[in-house]
Amino acid sequence: MKNRIKQVCLVLFGFIFAAGCNEFGTLNVDPNNVSSAQTDLLLTNSQKSISSVVGAITPGLYVQYFAETQYDEDSRYQVVQFNFNGWYSGVLKDLNEIIRLNELDPEAFIGGGNTDNQIAVARIMKVYFMQMMVDRWGPLPYSEALKGNENYKPKYDSADAIYADLINELKSATTQIKVGSTGVNGDIIFDGDMTQWIKFANTLRARLALRLADKSPSLAKSEFESVAGSLLDTDVFYPYLAETANQNPWYGAFQTRADYAISELMDEFMTPKGDMRLTKYANPAPLQDNGDGITQIEEIVGHPYSMANPGDIPNAEISFPGAAIGAGGPGVGQQDAPLPIVTKSEVHFMLAEAAARGWNVTGDAPTHYGLAIKASWEQWGVYDEAAYTSYMAHADVVYDATNYKKSIGEQKWVALFPLGYEAWAEWRRIGYPQLEAHEYALNPSGQIPLRHAYPASELSLNADSYNAALGLLGGPDDETTRIFWDVD
Repeated sequence: MKNRIKQVCLVLFGFIFAAGCNEFGTLNVDPNNVSSAQTDLLLTNSQKSISSVVGAITPGLYVQYFAETQYDEDSRYQVVQFNFNGWYSGVLKDLNEIIRLNELDPEAFIGGGNTDNQIAVARIMKVYFMQMMVDRWGPLPYSEALKGNENYKPKYDSADAIYADLINELKSATTQIKVGSTGVNGDIIFDGDMTQWIKFANTLRARLALRLADKSPSLAKSEFESVAGSLLDTDVFYPYLAETANQNPWYGAFQTRADYAISELMDEFMTPKGDMRLTKYANPAPLQDNGDGITQIEEIVGHPYSMANPGDIPNAEISFPGAAIGAGGPGVGQQDAPLPIVTKSEVHFMLAEAAARGWNVTGDAPTHYGLAIKASWEQWGVYDEAAYTSYMAHADVVYDATNYKKSIGEQKWVALFPLGYEAWAEWRRIGYPQLEAHEYALNPSGQIPLRHAYPASELSLNADSYNAALGLLGGPDDETTRIFWDVD
């Protein structure tokens, strides 16, 4: 009987196979999913990677916005090598695909919006991510990157050459934008508003120019001046949702643990000046909380950044980052709290520095400096005219034209909170605030990292290009070699 059943099954299988031969290719097609990429979905997915930039904790530790409360290896710079492969295989690949598909067959992907606008937005976003990467690692695969199986071992381009091309990309992308045409779909940052994309591109160009201010002064001046009149004039935030799939990373980090406190440095810098932003940056220390539900500056207690055993301080004695950035302590916080990408405050600080350097911009340095601080207070919802006026009159806040880097550097550091990557880059470039390295640093130099070393995988998978990159780097592949624009 068993043999009979086997024979019948084999015969039936033969008939089924023969009947289905002509349609065999459809067996691997999922009828519930698209068979080719949709550019609007690629754009949304790409923009979600902005969260990994604005929500990064490690650079926030470098500039001492935060102090670790127990496991302090990151504060002590234990990790020197960082992997950049995920940026290439993830967001940069997606953005490149948007460009490729629209150039290959524009009509097929018109659902993502106007073809030129889709390409332009993807180019602008590539600049946003690539600048962050260059500011971390220096020379990187660029001109030969994102080629897939055409080139598994791309060469590295010099950091200054990449910067030059990023500026050119922004120039070209803004001229490519068609403001009067359909915008772009899947855009969760500007909702397809192409005028805002032009201003965003110009603001990124201003960022790039200021990075070059002490390295290539004439180029920096001309590039900044060309966009100074068309920068963003509103705050731009990443829009998190009240759901796990797209929640604020600080909220997620504090649901079961409390690893990061507001730093003592931030507390001691802001409290004596009556800086009301601190009441949004941090929550009251439980033992100092009077229970009225209103955070007072006096209730905030920072945690020392550098100590041998940070866990010796009970959680009840220190302040954790505030719910305004999504944190707030274990089990609390704000799941959909937005995080800044670019703010009006940062733009005014840019204009203040440009004016201080004698560049041709509207308005003088002291005026933009004051407007930058005011915009930051407004951003955090703490602006009160009397409190702001008192703050601006403090001896350590009054603008000092004889040392504009100190005035702008320190106040920009406060205002950029919690945007760690940008604050880390500006600290390296300007030199303020003057930060002391962790006393118990674990990295070889014992100093705050000036860059990230390349991933170890490059030594085995792309050795020739890696070795050539060392010549472009201008120093050893470690945390002590400066990025090319870091000349002070």
